[in-house]
Amino acid sequence: MFAIIQSGGRQIKVTPGTVVTVDRIKAEAGTEVTIDKVLFLEKEGGELFAGAPFVPNVKVTGVVDGEERGPKIRVFKKKRRKGMRNTKGHRSTYTRVRITGIEV
Repeated sequence: MFAIIQSGGRQIKVTPGTVVTVDRIKAEAGTEVTIDKVLFLEKEGGELFAGAPFVPNVKVTGVVDGEERGPKIRVFKKKRRKGMRNTKGHRSTYTRVRITGIEV
């Protein structure tokens, strides 16, 4: 059984027992989160359910493991012959979620 969920504008394939990294969720470590934006679901019998845009009455539950920071991204802008150079950067914060189950 697996599901494809939408979180933070990204699509992520999840199965029970996996640890996924999603964009930051305002939840403390150890709390249970529920994601109801399920785009696709495959049951163990081979049944496939596709949503339009989401599959109704399906929820993915998980436990927040903690937060981590992603790699540093550098943004460099330059205009030729003007002497303009600008460097900026950022690191995004992600949340690790351990998937506990898929409720149909």
